[in-house]
Amino acid sequence: MDKVMRLASEKGVVIFSKSSCCLSYAVQVLFQDLGVNPKIHEIDKDPECREIEKALMRLGCSKPVPAVFIGGKLVGSTNEVMSMHLSSSLVPLVKPYLC
Repeated sequence: MDKVMRLASEKGVVIFSKSSCCLSYAVQVLFQDLGVNPKIHEIDKDPECREIEKALMRLGCSKPVPAVFIGGKLVGSTNEVMSMHLSSSLVPLVKPYLC
């Protein structure tokens, strides 16, 4: 859990992802289209992948990836991020982190 929180605080917007996950890719593209350059952690390339997945689930992720953190706080996965975007509440949240 400490590693996840440390990684989640590395940058304003952090996405835990898997290189083969299409939903992770879609979330990454959304943030890039909004003008945000998120820090991407491909957990399938991390030797502690299973521990990171478990930690993300304990933090409240329904699925381990994608897991989006903004300002060091867990926002959620694809459903939460897309819901925020559709309700126009995502842009104000990421405004401080625009490129």
